[in-house]
Amino acid sequence: MGGGHEHGHHSPPYKIPDYRIYKVEDVPILLKTQQALAAKGLKDPWLRNEVWRYDPKHWGTESERTRGYFLRGFKYGFAAFVLTIIGTEIYDRTIGGGKHGHEDHGKHH
Repeated sequence: MGGGHEHGHHSPPYKIPDYRIYKVEDVPILLKTQQALAAKGLKDPWLRNEVWRYDPKHWGTESERTRGYFLRGFKYGFAAFVLTIIGTEIYDRTIGGGKHGHEDHGKHH
């Protein structure tokens, strides 16, 4: 009933990393934030908790994330585009071309 944990031989599906691996100094934007706060005599003791969000090992660089955002699904979309064009051409040359050909336009006027 407890999700299979009552037997004691299952390990958790995650591993919590050691907090000491995250350093504000490794993230330029957070370092600027820390310096701006220090200039005003302030300190954010929780700033280190945001370092993981900027870790390029997990999330990539900002340019990689931007490129991924705009190109996500591009290959499938382009393949669908090509198949649509090919399908339209085949339809026009076979089924559609015989009944409603472009060459009849204007002959009935």
